[in-house]
Amino acid sequence: MLNDVVPPEWIVLAAGVVFTLGYLIINQVILRLMILTGTLLYIWYYAVAADVPLWEAIYTSIVMGVANVIGLCSLFWRNSPLAVPLAHRDIYPQFEGLPPGDFRELVVRARRYTLDADTDISTEGAAMPSLFYVISGAIQIEKRGERFVMPPRLFVGEVAYLSQQPSAATTRLQAGAEVLEWDVTALRARAARKSRFKLALEAMISRDLALKVAFAVAPRESNWQHDAEKIRSARA
Repeated sequence: MLNDVVPPEWIVLAAGVVFTLGYLIINQVILRLMILTGTLLYIWYYAVAADVPLWEAIYTSIVMGVANVIGLCSLFWRNSPLAVPLAHRDIYPQFEGLPPGDFRELVVRARRYTLDADTDISTEGAAMPSLFYVISGAIQIEKRGERFVMPPRLFVGEVAYLSQQPSAATTRLQAGAEVLEWDVTALRARAARKSRFKLALEAMISRDLALKVAFAVAPRESNWQHDAEKIRSARA
């Protein structure tokens, strides 16, 4: 009786239209929802198109639909605030451009700690076995005999990481500074295996480099903290 109201040919046509529209959409969530809708329509068609349901096609469509749902759940999780680890929720606002899932990918591989003594975290001309992000505490930099101070909430060692060259400057943090530290070898291995992780890391470093360029013009000026806040507000 339902076939009299909705002929099978209409069902398969609707499924084809939904699939086609889905492929034209860039947004991954909407695309997957459209594909899921089309899959359900195809299952309906396979169930009513013939006197006996086309079970092989139905089972295959169900498997494809389940795989799509798993991918959809992954997308929702990556954009959900629940993906941000509890231990790092206080610093997530410093990485506003990253989806929660990408932020999680990065920070769960970092060691977070507070320095209990003045420490040189990089030495000019020496290899950088670690990449640092300074959460709090002024960054004291010495390069070719020149000394200046940079604000916190910046990376240290990112140029050496990207170029695979020795550190270009000596960087000192005072006791009480808080940092995230990544092992460079582990970072490179992870980036080689997972392109999304590599893109998330490079996105953070790119934003960081842009901020450093803004300070590079006059690093000795005493109003760098005010300038830092202005730049961060503009890019948020």
